[in-house]
Amino acid sequence: MRFKSILQSRYGGLLLFSLIFITLSFLIRTILLIGDFQNSDPGLIHIFQIYLYGLFYDLVTISYFIIPFVFYLLIVPDRIFSTKIHKWISYVFFIITIGILVFSGIGEWFFWEEFSVRYNFIAVDYLVYTHEVISNIRESYPMPIIILGMLLLSAAIFALVKKHFDKSINSESRFVSRLKLSLILWLLPLLAFYSVNKSTAEIMDNTYSNELAHNGIYQIFSAFRNNELDYKAFYKDIDNKEAFTHLRELIKTPNSTFTSEDVLDVTRQITYPGEDKHYNVMLITVESLSGSFFKRFGNTNNITPNLDTIAQQSLFFTNFYATGTRTVRGMEALTLSLPPTPGFSIVKRPHNENMFTLGNVLKSKGYANNFIYAGNGYFDNMNYFFGNSGYDIIDHKDFSSDEITFENAWGVCDEDLFAKATQVADSLYKKGQPFHNFIMTTSNHRPYTYPEGRIDIPSHSGRKGAVKYTDYAIAKFFREAKKHPWFENTIFVVVADHCASSAGKTSLPVKKYHIPLIVYAPAIIKPGENATLASQIDFAPTILGLLNMDYKSKFFGKDILLDQPDRALLGTYQKIGLLQHNQLTVQVPTKRTEAFQVDNLEQHVTQLNQEELRDAITYYQTASYLFHNKLYNFTEK
Repeated sequence: MRFKSILQSRYGGLLLFSLIFITLSFLIRTILLIGDFQNSDPGLIHIFQIYLYGLFYDLVTISYFIIPFVFYLLIVPDRIFSTKIHKWISYVFFIITIGILVFSGIGEWFFWEEFSVRYNFIAVDYLVYTHEVISNIRESYPMPIIILGMLLLSAAIFALVKKHFDKSINSESRFVSRLKLSLILWLLPLLAFYSVNKSTAEIMDNTYSNELAHNGIYQIFSAFRNNELDYKAFYKDIDNKEAFTHLRELIKTPNSTFTSEDVLDVTRQITYPGEDKHYNVMLITVESLSGSFFKRFGNTNNITPNLDTIAQQSLFFTNFYATGTRTVRGMEALTLSLPPTPGFSIVKRPHNENMFTLGNVLKSKGYANNFIYAGNGYFDNMNYFFGNSGYDIIDHKDFSSDEITFENAWGVCDEDLFAKATQVADSLYKKGQPFHNFIMTTSNHRPYTYPEGRIDIPSHSGRKGAVKYTDYAIAKFFREAKKHPWFENTIFVVVADHCASSAGKTSLPVKKYHIPLIVYAPAIIKPGENATLASQIDFAPTILGLLNMDYKSKFFGKDILLDQPDRALLGTYQKIGLLQHNQLTVQVPTKRTEAFQVDNLEQHVTQLNQEELRDAITYYQTASYLFHNKLYNFTEK
């Protein structure tokens, strides 16, 4: 009886909305669960947790969602509330609100299909960079059909509840009664804001299940709120002096000497015997190039035939890992040689100017550095970061119309990108200046479109075709480069920014961070394989080692060929890990830790090793401290 009276009161519309919200969330959760049933450990306990925790987050999300509507219901007097004009205005707003929920639900399906997670900080980025994202969506999905379906579903839902909604609009109420109920409804989101986060109700032993239990809309606002996490507030920590003292032990190498007795100063003098080698460096950072795509790592689809061959002619690092799951994380690690500090990548953060980057080191040695990108470099703040890190910018605006043979939402195709990089190299060679080009590809990205006729897989048919096209474009680039006088004096590097997929049953699935690192320079470097455990933060010191270059360093990484790192640092934007001695130590932003035994890229829960945890805390706590206190900036002395 109480339920019916509330339904017929002025606040009945909010109750209807809440029921619709919970029902749609239940359906979305169920559809996603069915689609990933095996990965979600389909036991009764997990299924119960998914729906119980899911209901909790749905209710928290509703409490936030209805804040403005509660205010409106409080202040509008009865004489207006019961009019026909208000009735039709209420219809419009109710239908729009339902439409938002339906649109969000449909979007979650496609987002899960791409990333195997609910909405998160990636979705936040997509809300910011609308041009690329909208173009990508239009090129990837049949939007007219999807929008029509969304409208029909929204109309059907409204038709089902219209009778009850009309009764709530025709009701009358006293202001004092409305004020009491409004205060109660406002108290709920206030309590949630200070006491609930995405880790409050968590299924700890299966990430898929944990993602299903969350609410996508809540995840978006959580990502907005937590785009940067204070290390000491959210993670286990130790005394700063102790951390930096231990860091000095971890980053010390046989050819390095600390330049200061100040324990907080990580600057070292790096020395190599003999003269600097002024080789050019062409870094090809390939979008989403998972190690699992390679024949060397068991792939049988023959989608990297050229890179498989090139790897055999190169120095091939087979135990190499990305630090994160986004392009900007890869860029951060490759240029800064810094662990992935919690929150958004430093590439996207304020106060990231003039940091200690590979570009600034090479610039101080007389190199010309270029960031060459196929699309618009304002995306993800890339142009700003590289432009203030020792690089000149070349992006889509610098391609003339006759230099573009094919493009999609993300920019020109890889062939056009490499042609531009060749043109830049020719120009610098004529000036007699050594160069470092950071080339970022985009063709291996949804909508997976590329020029027809290049490979045996049609364009727009999925990831495999995009990978094989990029493989084709890189091989074509190398064939063309051999005709140029700078080829024999150039070190070419092929590395991924991150893997194609980052989802797994554990919080940090190691196999979804395994990427290739290929160093190709036939006239300079002897081919072979190197199985040292390392990650993207070790790229810059290793390249400088191949250049035999003396320099002052703040890098956390090591020259893999001189002093084996035997550790990899990897993370999401909240969970951060250290892979070392076949153990993965994971820190979670509730001052909680997890540990996994890792064998052949498979991992199982194990007992936490306190020494491993101390190392992990040291790397991440000191990296965060250096960035926030502007102690990781580049200074020439």
